[in-house]
Amino acid sequence: MDVSELRQIVAQSSNIVFFGGAGVSTESHIPDFRSETGLFRPGGHTTGYPPERVLSGSFFRTHPEGFFEFYRSKMLYPDARPGKAHLALAELERQGRLQAVITQNIDGLHQQAGSRHVLELHGSVHRNFCLDCGTFCDLSAVIESESIIPRCRQCGGVIKPDVVLYEESLDLELLYRARDFVRSADMLIVGGTSLTVNPAAGLVAEYRGDKLILINRTPTPFDSRAQYLIRDSIGQVLEALVANKDAKDGEA
Repeated sequence: MDVSELRQIVAQSSNIVFFGGAGVSTESHIPDFRSETGLFRPGGHTTGYPPERVLSGSFFRTHPEGFFEFYRSKMLYPDARPGKAHLALAELERQGRLQAVITQNIDGLHQQAGSRHVLELHGSVHRNFCLDCGTFCDLSAVIESESIIPRCRQCGGVIKPDVVLYEESLDLELLYRARDFVRSADMLIVGGTSLTVNPAAGLVAEYRGDKLILINRTPTPFDSRAQYLIRDSIGQVLEALVANKDAKDGEA
């Protein structure tokens, strides 16, 4: 697809919603899960357990040391910075065209880029809480902990990341909010996601419009539903939209 056509569609839209996954952050050097270089590939980890097992609620409860060893080494990227896609989406929101970012990512890069309306379906590594007293703390409590299992500074209880682990349910109120955004959107941009993880991926099926833009390097189950299918870097595509807008503003 010619990106110039996509620019015209964006220019006519004022209620855009973006739905994205791990591919949005790979350009920030955070690995995804299911690609050829992803974390779930054979050899992508050395725990002796499947990643889905290590990142499950039951493994957290029964093997907290193993969970946090994997979590710290494979899931935390405190030095990562927003990429082109994050910055472009923040700019589209600033322009008043983008109403919400719905993300499956837990890295907080959308907020770092400047996006304000972000729905984090799977939580965030930047939020953590004590299982005993409920005290909330930031990422530093996990990273700077002297013990493998981070402990609450108030009561000594185990700190749990506020992320949705396997076997755990999504926040239904948040999921319904995301569904409402998708249903009301005049344009839905989907990018950087294989659309294989439910119920989050099922949100795409809730879209009722005729401007479904799907940007992903590999096929997804929703390719046939997309009005516009782009096999390219999501960062480059979204950056091109914003660059075009800025160029026009500079010529005015």
